[in-house]
Amino acid sequence: MGIRTGADYIQAVKKRQPEVWLSGRRITNMFDEVVFKQPILEIAKLYDMQHDSEFQEKITHICEETGERVNNAFLVPKSFDDLKRRRAVFEAFAKATFGLMGRTPDFLNVVVTSMYYNSWFFEKYNKDWAENVRNYYKYLRDNDLFLTHAIINPQNDRSKTSHQQNDTYTHLGAVKETSEGLVVRGAKMLATLAPITDEVIIYSFPGFAPGDEKYALAFAIPIETPGLRIICREPMQDGTRSLYDHPLASRFEEMDALLVFDDVVVPWDRVFLYNNVEAANKLYPMTGAGQQPAHQSGVRGLIKLQFATEVAMKVADTIGVDGYLNVQNDLAELAQSVESIRALLNVAEYEHTFTEYGEAMPDYVALETIRGLLPKMYPRAIEVMQIVGAGGLLMSPTGADFNNEALRDEIDKYYVGREGISSLERVSVFKLAWDLCGEAFGQRLLQYERYYTGDPIRKRGIFYNNYKRQRSLDLVDEALKVSVLEKKVNN
Repeated sequence: MGIRTGADYIQAVKKRQPEVWLSGRRITNMFDEVVFKQPILEIAKLYDMQHDSEFQEKITHICEETGERVNNAFLVPKSFDDLKRRRAVFEAFAKATFGLMGRTPDFLNVVVTSMYYNSWFFEKYNKDWAENVRNYYKYLRDNDLFLTHAIINPQNDRSKTSHQQNDTYTHLGAVKETSEGLVVRGAKMLATLAPITDEVIIYSFPGFAPGDEKYALAFAIPIETPGLRIICREPMQDGTRSLYDHPLASRFEEMDALLVFDDVVVPWDRVFLYNNVEAANKLYPMTGAGQQPAHQSGVRGLIKLQFATEVAMKVADTIGVDGYLNVQNDLAELAQSVESIRALLNVAEYEHTFTEYGEAMPDYVALETIRGLLPKMYPRAIEVMQIVGAGGLLMSPTGADFNNEALRDEIDKYYVGREGISSLERVSVFKLAWDLCGEAFGQRLLQYERYYTGDPIRKRGIFYNNYKRQRSLDLVDEALKVSVLEKKVNN
């Protein structure tokens, strides 16, 4: 099949019947549910880009194995040029969504591609696991599927490991083996866009301890698998808001969900890892499932930060406050943040290394630096936007007000911007900014960026320990040679 169209994706959504719960209601028609419909259409646009002559050659390629055209997210990078080809799809999808959808299809397709090319890791523990990973990659690639994932345990008693929780199956764990497959029970989060995806893949960060064997799992199943219940968080928008009043929230709401597995049977050919703490702890770092997707998330993060920066600049320009030195200082800070991330991405690609299996890996230090900076830079961009917009962010009229002739004269008079900026343009800009920095939609985006790759403090600690271990502090040693020499002379 190869690359599918937006219509193909929508048809698949309409056919599926996953068990989805939203605001206490069982949802049986995803496409016609107002909260989901516009995000579905936005994802469909990404699939259509693969067939658009403007993008096709940049974001897809002909698969050597099948002869079909496939997305570049399925490309195993073996050169600098391959990394740039993958970046092209990351960038195209991010720009189409302004970086606001963190789980577009390219993200997890990169994860599975990394696992596929590093199937040697799974083979060390179980040849069937390796074969399952290889087959799943091909199935995903050839059908151009859209995945969600859930790799975090529910926030219960964080002071205890999975096997120490009061209920054995609070966290997702294996129950028993059957001839049909592995039976699993418990919950995982944070499955972004789960109701409108094709499948879900489960794997975990390192952190398993002895006794956690039954929770050491990796597998993938269709999203409508019997026994899998999807409990959505409270929506950040009700699906009925106008595009004018909420130009972002109305289109890019990424629903997050808790996945509850009620004795779900995972077919044996979909099991990638089971009952092995060592393998579960090494999967993430050893298969590239952490480093390769960091390239995608770095590109997406760059576009999101750039978008927020441009909105803040537009707000300042619209009301003529960017002539003030303090505003210029804040906006310059944001612009330099954007350029810092852009430079780091270029370094990550240019200073790539090769694994012993020939896989081109973008530079770890540069990517992890991006992961450490974005959780601070994006909140700062939102803060600057709030400061620059000030009280004006709270005072926008609605599109209906503009359409009411009885109000139009007053609105045009009192909501006008600086010279040359009409009331309609000024209000439009401020509504865009409010969606990003004031609405629940924007606050979710803020929280999402803070914890996109997990606990930022823990991640920074891991980075420091790796950084220290890989460096010998030569400059300090060189500087201290003078002291050693002086000591010898004095003696």
